[in-house]
Amino acid sequence: MEKKEKIIIITGFIITAVAGVLYYTHANAVLAFCVTAGALALLALIVGDATEQLGSSFGPGTTGILQAAFGNLPELFVCIFALRAGLNKVVQGALVGSILANSLLVLGLAILFGGLKNGTQRFKSNPPKMVATLMILAFAALAIPTLTRLLHTSAEAHLNTLDVFLAIILLITFIASTFFSLKGDSAVVPAKPVSGKKAAHWPMSLAIIMLACAAGAAAFVSDWFVVALEPAMKILDINETFAGLVIVAVAGNAIENLVGIQFAYRNQMDYSMSVIMNSSLLIALGLFPLLVLLSFVLGGAILSFVLTPMLLVCLALAVIVSAFIVFDGESIWLEGIALIGLYLLIAAAFWWG
Repeated sequence: MEKKEKIIIITGFIITAVAGVLYYTHANAVLAFCVTAGALALLALIVGDATEQLGSSFGPGTTGILQAAFGNLPELFVCIFALRAGLNKVVQGALVGSILANSLLVLGLAILFGGLKNGTQRFKSNPPKMVATLMILAFAALAIPTLTRLLHTSAEAHLNTLDVFLAIILLITFIASTFFSLKGDSAVVPAKPVSGKKAAHWPMSLAIIMLACAAGAAAFVSDWFVVALEPAMKILDINETFAGLVIVAVAGNAIENLVGIQFAYRNQMDYSMSVIMNSSLLIALGLFPLLVLLSFVLGGAILSFVLTPMLLVCLALAVIVSAFIVFDGESIWLEGIALIGLYLLIAAAFWWG
């Protein structure tokens, strides 16, 4: 295990312990909220590292499956506890916010830092084009329930049934795309990045133990995070949509995706694009429909695909703009500035509700 990995693991579990103390002593809600958000982000990073190490023992295809299964566990736990607490707007905002953060903020930062260091960067366009096409199709499917509500069609009276049917369709598409990736087709699987320094490989037993400990800790921290979230929102005067769109989304998975920024900085753009864009696809085709189905059995709020018009428009902008960025197979740092600026404008628009 490398020194940096040890520091991250030790720091993550220390902050998790502090978050537990703050929760059980009923400390200041804002302080508890900030500490649990930090703990959640670090645990997400540990889960990602353990998953990657575990998957490296089996090959790239299995690694992708494991990353899909475990990489978003902290965000999944947060959304489950938030749904049970009746915070369906927070969950909706978090899911859409994760797509926005990956497609605009993280992609923008990767292109910016990679471009400033390496100049114009080129990458194989077929893999991100395939993901971008699937994201456009996923958005089209996600838009149908919202349009059904806005246009007051006959299906409006059966929105719950429509949501369930759509969730099943999206999950089937996700399984199909995962199977396609497992086959190792060059259209979606980029060449493995070459690093000058070989990363330390964990024994399988250590990877399993770290994954289990981090995932278990994430389950507890997610509960503490949601408990602290409601009073913190009232104290800081933060609305539910902004809390989900920005705060929960960033705490849940953005730090994990910083690996995409690191690869861009090293001028390994093929892998960077794959990591960042597949994260958005996982949310749209996997996590969102899974949570919609789970909401019917969890008790608490029912999660729906029906979005506000503003959320739907912002999602469309993110999907379309990121597709345009990757279709030509090259990027410059100015495009990164534009993507980050668009993300900040969207976040600002939801600050007031």
